[in-house]
Amino acid sequence: MATIQIISAKMFHVKVPLKKPFTTHLQSVEERESILIEMMDADGTIGVGECVAFTSPWYTEETVSTAWLAIEQWLMPLVLNETFKHPNELDHAMSFVKGNSMAKASINHAIWDIYAKKMNQPLWKLIGGVKSVIEAGVVIAENNFTELLTKVEKAATDGYKRVKLKISTTSNPKELKELITRFPNLQFFADANGAFSKDSIQILKQYDEVGLTLIEQPFSEDENLLSAQVQATMKTPFALDESITSYSDAKQMNKDQSGKIIVLKQGRVGGLSEALKIHQLAMEENIPLWIGGMIELGVSKAFNAAFASLPSIKYPGDFSSADYFFEQDLATPPVQVQNGIYSLTNEPGVGVLWNHELIEQFLIKKQVWNEKPRKGT
Repeated sequence: MATIQIISAKMFHVKVPLKKPFTTHLQSVEERESILIEMMDADGTIGVGECVAFTSPWYTEETVSTAWLAIEQWLMPLVLNETFKHPNELDHAMSFVKGNSMAKASINHAIWDIYAKKMNQPLWKLIGGVKSVIEAGVVIAENNFTELLTKVEKAATDGYKRVKLKISTTSNPKELKELITRFPNLQFFADANGAFSKDSIQILKQYDEVGLTLIEQPFSEDENLLSAQVQATMKTPFALDESITSYSDAKQMNKDQSGKIIVLKQGRVGGLSEALKIHQLAMEENIPLWIGGMIELGVSKAFNAAFASLPSIKYPGDFSSADYFFEQDLATPPVQVQNGIYSLTNEPGVGVLWNHELIEQFLIKKQVWNEKPRKGT
């Protein structure tokens, strides 16, 4: 059993331009603001984390600004110079702070990285992973059919196993059916980001004949009863994303049958510890999981890939190479997907570190906490 004592930490606020705006019916993202975490244990072991909140509260109520404040003022002071025997103890230590799941997840990840290194195991093996290679999928947000077709052709050429398309009440199901017919060897997901309501159920039902593997979050997160009612009338399974913010939410989804699949995002549920509880539920109740993306940088992708090695993961997740969204990722080594496959590291820990030289190029501000000796030492 390892003992972890965090003696120092660094937090970086960065803004990295996307190659091309990422657009849904909710928001258009042109630059990815993010908070990067680096923590050091008493023996010098480094752990890394990343807060996946967005600049504005279009996805969840958390933002980069609120997460920075939560980490700086409340979460990091609860962790510094405390001793933990296991990362799961961290949730209790931070329970004084309500909510702020994405802020908490960044610290949770850094301590899991340290723990895996001290246990001298790759993170994916430490948590019970069974797959050393991960099938990868990409997200394509494009309204123009010609551009959409071009991007799907490139994804297929690059070997990706699955494509996720963004849909709304104004999307054309007939075009998507034509697209899916052209690529019989690709899996297709549709992500609605809660675009449908009780007034547009009949539009949603048109997608039941398109040939989709699943429809992600058709209704908003406060419409789970409606989701259950409509799911009972459709053969295409719903995969809930924004509705799943905790183990309790996952359990309720299974009870109500508001969805049949869980889109697991560690940042949204508070980190790896809570995500592993959801994995256990999925194994017990035979609920398929897959890993959703947040336009992340390389550290979050590496944590997602480690989780994707678990046996509950049944579909290719949102895994793309480092250069898919960005000219430069800030993690090293950069995430590389080859022929639709991401190979997991055999190095202890999550397998990546922050590239400080690149961080300086995109840095807005930083915060540093130094060691504070315990009384009597």
